[in-house]
Amino acid sequence: MIDVFIDERYAGKVENAEEFIKLVKEERRKGKLPPELNISFSKRYNEINVEISRGRARRPLIIVEDGKSRLTPDIINQVEENKLTWKDLVNKGIIEYLDALEEESSLVALYEKDLTKDHSHLEISPSMILGLTTSLVPYSNFGQSSRLNRGSKTQKQALGLYISNYLLRMDTDVSVLQYPQRPIVHTITQDIFNVNKHPAGQNVIIAIMSYQGYNMQDSLVINKGSVQRGLGRSFYFRPYGAEELRYSGGLIDEIGIPDKEVKGYRSEKEYRLLEEDGIIYPEAEIKTGFLGELEDFSIAASTRRESSVTVKHGEAGVVDMVVLTENEEGNKLVQIRARDLRIPEIGDKFASRHGQKGVIGLLVPHADMPFTISGITPDLIFSPHSIPSRMTISHLIEIIGGKAGALSGQYINGTIFESQSEKELRSFLKELGFRENGTERMYNGISGEEFKVDIFVGNMYYLKLKHMVANKLHARASGRIQLLTRQPIEGRSKGGGLRLGEMEKDCFVAHGASLLLKERFDSDKTIVSVCESCGLLAVNDPYRNRKFCTHCGSNVTITPIELSYAFKLLLDELKSLCIYPKIKLVSKY
Repeated sequence: MIDVFIDERYAGKVENAEEFIKLVKEERRKGKLPPELNISFSKRYNEINVEISRGRARRPLIIVEDGKSRLTPDIINQVEENKLTWKDLVNKGIIEYLDALEEESSLVALYEKDLTKDHSHLEISPSMILGLTTSLVPYSNFGQSSRLNRGSKTQKQALGLYISNYLLRMDTDVSVLQYPQRPIVHTITQDIFNVNKHPAGQNVIIAIMSYQGYNMQDSLVINKGSVQRGLGRSFYFRPYGAEELRYSGGLIDEIGIPDKEVKGYRSEKEYRLLEEDGIIYPEAEIKTGFLGELEDFSIAASTRRESSVTVKHGEAGVVDMVVLTENEEGNKLVQIRARDLRIPEIGDKFASRHGQKGVIGLLVPHADMPFTISGITPDLIFSPHSIPSRMTISHLIEIIGGKAGALSGQYINGTIFESQSEKELRSFLKELGFRENGTERMYNGISGEEFKVDIFVGNMYYLKLKHMVANKLHARASGRIQLLTRQPIEGRSKGGGLRLGEMEKDCFVAHGASLLLKERFDSDKTIVSVCESCGLLAVNDPYRNRKFCTHCGSNVTITPIELSYAFKLLLDELKSLCIYPKIKLVSKY
């Protein structure tokens, strides 16, 4: 007897597992059992599991009987004539949904020509083995799986038109690409899911070559002329908000320009961008420290304190939109959206759809870029060393496909297992008067000399990623410190310090710059008095001009020493555990 579990709860026993599972599947395909039901048999535990629970990932497959697909040419014609819908195919038992558990006991064929009597299901399309974003990668059957996975993740970070009503929204930390384009080399998935309505990249001319070492380690060399013509430009939006809060005791915030008597009043220069109601006007240029809008609230009945909402540290832009409204509690709410134009600069991240990502290493003037015999100058120079170890052959095929598509004026199908063949692309190039392998002779833009090698050049779809150097650049001289440890605070947005770790310290030493460590580890330098007799911290009272030890009295030698405040804090914490640390002093001289 075999145990049966429904949603992991014991339901009963059956004698023959195969007959029982066959019967359940037949009843499900007839519509007598819910289509959400999935069943499987575990030989290891000798039990049948039936799942009808929520939250399972399930995917559709065509049912196969006696080595023949149930999706016959007649049914396909009816679907094309809109006589049958997807729901009808499921209800008629032509297509069914399988979860991971039932798929374990199924044999799925990729193509109809591969079907045998052992097969139970057929893929609707070979690209169905991939997820949505992964199936957008062209020629992905020619790439390594780990790179394909990375290419999928990369597309989620790409800038494009994320939603068409972005001008009416107050989204946090978003970017919009200014000139998004449809890719020349596309996949069927783009048409099915209308991805072309929200493109997230641009078609660029790419040359695979080295350029004076500026594109080593995955860096990219970008044509400055292309950037000036609009390549990779985007807008960065960030919201700011202020609310008139009500406090217990009848106190209330007030948005407006404060009087000079108000506590914390800044200079008039700081308030120059505000209008009479205390709110900044649209299209005002703002920089760090300038006021966005302001709010001045009471902390006591007689004291008013200035508490303006200011632009965050390291940010700048233009006021894009000002909204005055109320929140659900009826309090006045002011929301402001800042807009910042982002032009590609050194350090901005770009990537292809094949997991080949890199940052800009150099922006080269258009005149200094290499050019082909026909006068074509690449927008982007990609390092040839990025290809062999990563085995992204799909990256190379897309360049040939993009070149063929751009020259012949057509979109190239790069769907996995169903793409236009490489031979076809080569013949396109040959007919158009180019070399079939995608290479061309190029000239040095600086000296005018012809390069002694053939250079692989073509068109490719490149993505600008959200990781921009303007959002990450962080430097500080001096600033706020923590109250407890007297060390710099943490975080770029707060204007915090940069932590120097063990490995960074090793780099300084290796570069012969070990004296820099003296400066870096001086952030919490403090001077404490130590009793030379007992080794405990002594008291130094400069106001009364007295030095004494709480243990030994005043008839002892008390010496001031330099140490880290964090170490002094450790000594205090040890004392709280009744462990009294003794400091032994040795004279330097």
